[in-house]
Amino acid sequence: MVDVAELQRYSLFGGLQHDEIDLVRPYLELATWQPGEYVLKEGETNGRLHFVLDGLVRVTKRNRTLVDLGEGDTFGEVELLDVMPAVASIVALKPTKLAMISNKSLHSLYKSNPSLFAMLVMNLARDLARRLRRMDELMCTEAEREGSGNLE
Repeated sequence: MVDVAELQRYSLFGGLQHDEIDLVRPYLELATWQPGEYVLKEGETNGRLHFVLDGLVRVTKRNRTLVDLGEGDTFGEVELLDVMPAVASIVALKPTKLAMISNKSLHSLYKSNPSLFAMLVMNLARDLARRLRRMDELMCTEAEREGSGNLE
């Protein structure tokens, strides 16, 4: 089982007390991947949020590298909340250990502890809002650079 101290570094658990994080631990799954193994392939349905506990993964779309993620990073926020297929592939670059929470586990947590569920969802929404803001800034910068002023 993942140590509470390890989980505290992830923004999903921001503002939660030690005992509250401890209540989430049974809902987490642990798994390891070896270099070259796919955690998730573009187009697959996964329904999990992943926490990189150790190792390194690469996020690709149409065989183009988007970003490498390591210890302390997360991925799969959209796949946790949305039943649509994954928009990118994730492959392990080094031996990688992940903790995961599925949308089914999150729903079970909702039934057993609605207030804790609400805190997690608020933290998740905050993370997604930050990413959306960064994307908006990138789009504005790109539009300004191209001189069009259009954000299409």
